[in-house]
Amino acid sequence: MPESERIEYKSNWRDEYLKVICAFANALGGVLYIGKDDDGKIVGVKDPKRLLEDIPNKCVQLLGIIPKITSHQSKKSTYLIIKVEQSTVPISFHGLYYVRSGSTNQQLKGGLLQSFLLRKSGKSWDEQEEPYATLRDIDNQTLKDFVNRAITAGRIETSARLDSPGELLRKLNLITPSGKLSRAALICFGKNPEKFFPNIHFKIGRFGTNDADLLYQDVVEGNIFSMPEKIFTILKSKYLVAPIKYKNLQRIEQTPYPESALREAILNAIVHKDYSGTDIQLSIYNNELLLWNDGKLPEELSIEKLFAKHPSLPRNKRIADVFFKSGYIEAWGRGIAKINEALALAGLPGLVVSELAGGIQVKFKVKNQVSHQRKNTTHTNDNVVVNVVDNVVNNVVDNVVDKQLYLLKMLKKNGTLSALQLASMLETTERTIQRYLKQLKDSNKITRIGGAKGGYWKVM
Repeated sequence: MPESERIEYKSNWRDEYLKVICAFANALGGVLYIGKDDDGKIVGVKDPKRLLEDIPNKCVQLLGIIPKITSHQSKKSTYLIIKVEQSTVPISFHGLYYVRSGSTNQQLKGGLLQSFLLRKSGKSWDEQEEPYATLRDIDNQTLKDFVNRAITAGRIETSARLDSPGELLRKLNLITPSGKLSRAALICFGKNPEKFFPNIHFKIGRFGTNDADLLYQDVVEGNIFSMPEKIFTILKSKYLVAPIKYKNLQRIEQTPYPESALREAILNAIVHKDYSGTDIQLSIYNNELLLWNDGKLPEELSIEKLFAKHPSLPRNKRIADVFFKSGYIEAWGRGIAKINEALALAGLPGLVVSELAGGIQVKFKVKNQVSHQRKNTTHTNDNVVVNVVDNVVNNVVDNVVDKQLYLLKMLKKNGTLSALQLASMLETTERTIQRYLKQLKDSNKITRIGGAKGGYWKVM
């Protein structure tokens, strides 16, 4: 196996490799092989008996952990396997902290180190107290708006309307045991949160032909609970002006991107942002929209895992709880799946997610003319099939038959969807989708028009 996040090979032992063990312990654990070259081929070690005694002693003295070390014989060579478990407490090597990232060991500094130490302590950044803040820094009207939304969502009792600001914040766990306001309290409900957190802004820019061609921009300020509605008011009035169409006498305005998908992405960016970092940035171009927020993914998640079923792992626990109680978000880790589902129903390409400059960027793209033409050709099917497929409840897909009907519905809307995009919507693996597609094709429910690239599925 090649070197990876959990595997590393060393042809011989050096004490500096304690840094690798430290990085494994601070991440998800891993295995260090001593006596194998970079390709994983056995080259053997000298004096393995001495190493079996020295390495554990040095791990205890310099790292404070005891990994499992075993020797293995292969023909005439002996190599060692050091298995490192994930540590529940931060581990340092000569006073420095390392963490495994891909197949490299990264030293943590500054904000990343602070976030790491907080996470290992079981607390998030937003739970920490802001010592110089008082209740006078809280906007009571925003608190009232929260209470009304949360009661409507059925997630707090109606009696919360009678609570004082202090009582309400205490029930929301936004006041620390020492009686101070938490960072989350100020970020969510502060009158002037920029006084404490200068990088709380949400920047919007409209670009022309390239990044240097900035046509106009806006900066949304204030607490983040009021921020989503401000953002959408600006977007709909200035940046994503919908063309007006009429169906019979009904006026229809449809933005380039589904509002539900955009809203979900923007809420995710606000809730999961690293507020010790820089501003959220929304860049709008002629054919795409880019949304970037500061903050890397948790160690337990990867870009690939985001597109499959995964647990909710919020960076900011208290902020996420406020947005959940208000009905803004769900606590199920289904953000990407919901966005892709809305995009598919609108006939748009799936979301593109990438790690960029210490943060996460998501890309929305408008459909091109070719996919639009193909979409039209896939909509000339039997009405009976359409009615059966449309009766499938999108959010309750429990068995294979329902899942296949769901796939039919998605492909009916947009035959160019890839297996990876469909896997994200159904919160399953790409291999499972490929199997379902084959079953549907074998039973003459769908047929492939064109090749793997540039082709599309047609519902029969």
